Amino acid sequence: MTSGRVVIDNRFELLERLGSGGMGTVWRAHDLALHREVALKEVRPSGAAEDDPGRARMLRERVLREARALARLSHPNVVTIHHIVDTGETAHPWIVMELVRGRSLQDRLAEGPLTPAEAAHLGRGVLAALRTAHAAGICHRDVKPANVLLREDGSPVLTDFGIAALHDAPSLTASGQLVGSPEYIAPERLRGREGDPASDLWSLGMLLYVAVEGYHPLRRETTMATLAAVLNGQVPPPRRAGPLAPVLAALLTQDPAARPPAVELDRMLGWAAHPASDTNPGRPVPRGGSGRRGGSGRFRAATVAGTVTLSVALTAVVLLNVPGVFGDGTTPGASQPTGGSASASVTGGAKRSGKSAAPEPKESTAPEPKANAGSGTLLDPARVREATKVLRKATGGTDFVGFVVYDDYVVAQALVPGEKKLYDIYTYRDGKVSKVKGSTVTPLQKPVRPESFRWEALPALLRTADRKLGITRPTGHYVIAEGGWVFAGGEPVLLVYVSDDYGGAYLAASAKGKVLRMTPRD
Repeated sequence: MTSGRVVIDNRFELLERLGSGGMGTVWRAHDLALHREVALKEVRPSGAAEDDPGRARMLRERVLREARALARLSHPNVVTIHHIVDTGETAHPWIVMELVRGRSLQDRLAEGPLTPAEAAHLGRGVLAALRTAHAAGICHRDVKPANVLLREDGSPVLTDFGIAALHDAPSLTASGQLVGSPEYIAPERLRGREGDPASDLWSLGMLLYVAVEGYHPLRRETTMATLAAVLNGQVPPPRRAGPLAPVLAALLTQDPAARPPAVELDRMLGWAAHPASDTNPGRPVPRGGSGRRGGSGRFRAATVAGTVTLSVALTAVVLLNVPGVFGDGTTPGASQPTGGSASASVTGGAKRSGKSAAPEPKESTAPEPKANAGSGTLLDPARVREATKVLRKATGGTDFVGFVVYDDYVVAQALVPGEKKLYDIYTYRDGKVSKVKGSTVTPLQKPVRPESFRWEALPALLRTADRKLGITRPTGHYVIAEGGWVFAGGEPVLLVYVSDDYGGAYLAASAKGKVLRMTPRD
């Protein structure tokens, strides 16, 4: 310190404290040699740990580990390291990094949540940083809003690799010591499973949930209660996520192997960031849903309708049962099992070798026809009946416990032969059916017979939905045939959904086509 100035290593003059936490303090500093501003991270023990030599040594090793981890990575979404100061003249090491001129995502979220499209765009940037780290053998282990900085153009920068797990470095944690932020730690890490990149994806999913919903769904009054909530996986369905909901469902599942591979996740985030686009990298976006990959991801998508509380029923209740994801077993959005080793062709022709059953991306970016526009959609009485017959044959005639019709495919849940509580998932598309394993029947799922519905009423119901549900520019439609609905005295109903980039609304009609309930956006 000279004349009130604090200079580190005779080169870096401290100008302003930017923030501090359990791992130390970050300063804005001036590089006297290169005449530029940088960020200096000072990692030092705090509180009682200052007098603990073992703790001091561990923190020193962590700062060196962060420097080595960052030195391996070169990506615009990862903070750049310039230098490390670790001499006898300093009581503890300092990391010299690029100064990101902006603020943290945590600071931004203090002003309010992001839109689904904004969150999806940000998520792609953080995912790009994680893909770079994972490719270098590094798991971040502490992905959270405070560790995501926002450049002046809004692009995210992942920082704070101080507790990163390097595949070729020994662990620095004592047995039983929790490493990471309780609210963002993946449940499998609480069970002792470390070093899996999928754990960072859970944290990314929770970050996106908080960003778009405006609150943390698992935060409790104490750390132990929060950890118990994470371990139990009781994540409530999002209400503001709109087209981002399938991404949250895919990431916030208890089984790490069921989370999508990074390439597929990037596509899903791209769809959520630009849901109105007719084409996106990989394949076209099904309106009102998202694509998911089979194979190693072992995705399980199943339709669920109905609810036991009026407050949920008065919102756009949708659609998917992804086991272990949301606390009531449901999540908004829709999913299609496509391709991969998890699906098997069960009717009509040979399966395409190594290719998805989804159609190839269209070249045009023109808006997709509305769901009631004619024979180009499966939301047509004759085509629904045709799909039902093919599905009945493919499933061997077992009872359906779920039946959903989208513009270009139909998903049916059919009981496993000889079982009353297990179902498989069958997807009808282009005259063919693919099958993936499903899950356990929930109490809300009742047997449904699509043949018992008066499908001739569907075009009129779709027109009514477009006119009266408060969505002026719909981008998607889908229909759920329910075997029994609590608000219709347990009678079968047809739930007609209409959605846009900001969410959805629905109406309920009897099996004969009489409108029973309207639930507009407002």
